[in-house]
Amino acid sequence: MPANPLGVALRNRRAGQNTLVWARADLQAPENFTLTSPAFDHGAPLPEKYRGRLFGANVSPALEWTQPPAGTVELVLVVQDPDVPMAKPATHALTLGIDPAFKGLPENALTDPSPVPGVRHGKGGLGRRGWAGPMPIRSHGPHAYVFQLFALDQATGPAAGRTLGEVTAAVAGHVIGRARLDGTYEIR
Repeated sequence: MPANPLGVALRNRRAGQNTLVWARADLQAPENFTLTSPAFDHGAPLPEKYRGRLFGANVSPALEWTQPPAGTVELVLVVQDPDVPMAKPATHALTLGIDPAFKGLPENALTDPSPVPGVRHGKGGLGRRGWAGPMPIRSHGPHAYVFQLFALDQATGPAAGRTLGEVTAAVAGHVIGRARLDGTYEIR
């Protein structure tokens, strides 16, 4: 397939790692637990199965984590793509209400509504809730998909209709630990 001229033209234009919620000063905390996936290794490509709904099944990968820090009341997951050719990263999942007693989330747990009790979704990319798998511009180069898991010392409350900005404002100052897993995806 020939290169996409738009992807090639925008190849050097990216939001950047510094635009992730991970980089926000008010969400800083020790990286005191670990986030992994049985579906892909840190820094490796996400399998085709997890590709976005326009081209694939739009299934979210299973996630696993080690024990979050003592005092954790809730976990919040934000998945973002900092390589989109825009000023802000694309949000592929905004998930709240994750019980810290869980050791992970099964495959497709990020659907809306979630099959996992207590798990709720705020509004992610394009105003939708739940997992929105990778859909980078063809020929734009590899995109990172950054799974950011935050341990909070208080509950976030209802998620319905909440945006990323509203959620990050609510959790600022309450992050007591965090973990990160990066995957990649590219359409050549």
